[in-house]
Amino acid sequence: MSEQNTRLGILMMVATTFIFAVQDGISRHLAAEYNVLMVVMIRYWFFAAFVITIAARKAGGVRAAAATKQPLVQGFRSLLLVTEICVMVAGFTLLGLIESHAVFACYPLLVAALSGPVLGEHVGWRRWAAIGVGFVGVVIILEPGFGVFKPQAVVPLTAALMFALYALLTRYVARQDNTATSFFWTGTVGSVAMTAVGIWFWQPMNGPDWGWMAALCITGALGHWTLIKCYEVAEASAVQPFAYLQLGFASVIGILVFSETIRLNVALGVVLIVSAGLFTLWRQHKIAGRS
Repeated sequence: MSEQNTRLGILMMVATTFIFAVQDGISRHLAAEYNVLMVVMIRYWFFAAFVITIAARKAGGVRAAAATKQPLVQGFRSLLLVTEICVMVAGFTLLGLIESHAVFACYPLLVAALSGPVLGEHVGWRRWAAIGVGFVGVVIILEPGFGVFKPQAVVPLTAALMFALYALLTRYVARQDNTATSFFWTGTVGSVAMTAVGIWFWQPMNGPDWGWMAALCITGALGHWTLIKCYEVAEASAVQPFAYLQLGFASVIGILVFSETIRLNVALGVVLIVSAGLFTLWRQHKIAGRS
């Protein structure tokens, strides 16, 4: 792979993390005013239209994109993602962007920990040590020993666990299905599931918030598009470390827009989590290079 493509991939990943951080900020605003299920439902309507449009323009059309030999796994991972999004958006309203993303940053460590039982991959002692360090960071952020432990602090941790399982199942289905098929199932199944649930929580929206909803839908589709392009031009191992920039962008939005603050324990916990995550990515890249 050329250096130019790697550089382009890094730029696309940085753009993706920024777009997703903006999307999270908009989600935080809308979820504070309207039911989370309705907000995610409308977002998924646009997402489904987006993936169907992309599928229709490719060879074989929608039928080819939908074709899979593992529909149950594809359906389950799609439901897992849409549920994780609802949980994470709820976390934004309970804890704010900064602390939610600080805890959620541990998901690559959860991927590493669960890759053994889910995918049968070997996890060596070095990666287990990094996972341990990362979870010390999570404990520091959650502060379970200081005062009354807030149950809502577990919300982004639950979202991280669900997203890690989703990521592993995405790797699992990739053994037989291509990216276009997984993308199609993610959008369509998620849309159907959210409509079945979210339609019961419909609330009238004012004019300005419909504008924010449109922005939420556009950033969602744009973020997925830049992420796909990122992985098309560069290797995942080269660009994945830059995914942590979403935490930085989300923190800036949290401070400037929502007047959130970064507590010392959160900053310390994030340093441990990100350092452990980067080490885990480096080990995976090194092992892949040997094989």
